[in-house]
Amino acid sequence: MADLGAAEIAVSGPPSEPPRTTTLLAKNPILDGPILSTLLKLAAPNIVAQTAGISVVVAETSYIGILGTAPLAGIALMFPLITLMMTMSGGAMGGGVASAISRALGAGDTQRASTLAIHALTIGISVGATFSVLLYLFGHHLLTAMGASDRVLEQALAFSSIWFLGITLIWVMNTLVAILRGTGNMTLPSAIVFSSALCQIVVGGSLSLGLAGMPQLGIRGIAIGQMTGFSSSVLIMGWFILSGRSRVSLKIPNFRYEVEMFADILKVGALACFYPVQSVLTVGFFTSMLARFGTEVLAGYGIGARLEFMLTSIAFATGVASVPMVGMAVGAGRIVRARRVAWTGAVFSAFGVGIFGVLIAIFPSLWVNFFTTDAQVRATSAQYLAIAGPMMAFLAIGISLYFSSQGAAKVLGSVVAQTMRLAFVVAAGSWLTTGDAGYQSFFVLAGSAMVVFGLFTAVTVWATSWGNERKAIPAVA
Repeated sequence: MADLGAAEIAVSGPPSEPPRTTTLLAKNPILDGPILSTLLKLAAPNIVAQTAGISVVVAETSYIGILGTAPLAGIALMFPLITLMMTMSGGAMGGGVASAISRALGAGDTQRASTLAIHALTIGISVGATFSVLLYLFGHHLLTAMGASDRVLEQALAFSSIWFLGITLIWVMNTLVAILRGTGNMTLPSAIVFSSALCQIVVGGSLSLGLAGMPQLGIRGIAIGQMTGFSSSVLIMGWFILSGRSRVSLKIPNFRYEVEMFADILKVGALACFYPVQSVLTVGFFTSMLARFGTEVLAGYGIGARLEFMLTSIAFATGVASVPMVGMAVGAGRIVRARRVAWTGAVFSAFGVGIFGVLIAIFPSLWVNFFTTDAQVRATSAQYLAIAGPMMAFLAIGISLYFSSQGAAKVLGSVVAQTMRLAFVVAAGSWLTTGDAGYQSFFVLAGSAMVVFGLFTAVTVWATSWGNERKAIPAVA
């Protein structure tokens, strides 16, 4: 992407006067390019990265399926915690980081953007280390409260004993990704995420199944593979930024921490963190309600939920691309363009996710049969996908608009929408539990909650002011 900045050109004056210079703003494709094509150009590398992430999900679920039903159920219980750390560090706090940096660059302040990057890394290391300690000490009690017991609990603990120790790596990795994405650089972090995914697949598969002469570590091998991939990502991105190749620098003379810089990141990132927390609470509460129907139902839902993760990756990729587009537009005072970016991304996400959601709802075996041969698990997963698949388009709308709201530093409405989804699931789920409803009714509840979330997010974004349009100031001699 072209750098923001200025270009000086010589202007001829009278023969008795020296040439004058006029400062012209350099054209920035993110601010001035066509909205849809620019959004898709930025989203394309993210889609590649998300495809790599999907490949990891598919590969790991396949490995775990070979290990047995108990490991499948164990990883289903761990999945909300895995999702929490990944989305909180990448989508929530990472969105706050990308938003602050892109708004600074939109206003033409590269020095501020670099200073924000250092503050962001400080936040990432501190928060990641805190979660690592807390979950390592109390994760056993949390998993038990979520309904884990016997072999399922044993498998979940085997995975978490390694994974919890590496949470700081996850936060640092996603903070570095957010810093680069905030500058408009989507290609490098996506390429690194892709390479990390390949590392996870190879290392995790080899260690979990004992391939190529490696020790067979079962579900622990999956966790080691993930941490190996995260470590390589941190090293490469850290080197890139420190080498001076990025639009932001971590080498700032006379650097000092400033409360205002932390506040600029946290006013979006800290509030946005409630979004994935509530999302995970929703999934966790839903999973705990399903646990009473047995291991096969829980495993079947877990396979369906991973498809949900895969499809909404389209919305995630588009949403992440919208953060610098919206942020730079807001920083430059171009509010009309910022809002057009948001709605364009939401429509594209709903369309892309909706097509695949309906397809898998009609032909669930395309997904389900890939992971298990257990007839009951297949049937349960197919039922979930038939009900919830088409509703994932609404989930995509909410996710895409959530990221756009981050770019505008107006994320409260999206967080409230997630609160509405959680409240809906808790209230309706409690009622279904009291009435001794079957698990199919809970699948209907899951799909209905997606609709509530998507529509409420759209309404709050539409009703929230993102500021006043600023008239462009013409260049002066």
